[in-house]
Amino acid sequence: MTSADRDQQRVAAARAYVDALVSHDPSAVSLHPDCTRVEFGVRTGRNGPHIARSLANGPQFRLIHRISDFAAQVDGHSVTTRYVVHVRPRALRLGAPVSETFVVDEENRIRAIVARFGLPRPQSV
Repeated sequence: MTSADRDQQRVAAARAYVDALVSHDPSAVSLHPDCTRVEFGVRTGRNGPHIARSLANGPQFRLIHRISDFAAQVDGHSVTTRYVVHVRPRALRLGAPVSETFVVDEENRIRAIVARFGLPRPQSV
């Protein structure tokens, strides 16, 4: 497997997580059982199963109805993503910038997630 192939697989692992923010279906997300999630220095995900449950049922994710402007950069096992989450109510056209770094292991499982995001602001169509 080439380095480019590994990078693509790591981006795909991160993208599956981001897609689950909208679908609320974590079945395609490969989380290591010991995965943690941190937002602004505060642990918001204790382990892989907890994070998967949050993706499926967490009220904080139910507000998200769309993702746009997804970009990813790979540096070794780290995948840094940037995107905009569009939140409900749709009529307000609010979107918040998000930056998340995913640590992806050799088996393409997410081991850690570090998230930062801005306040929702009106977005153009």
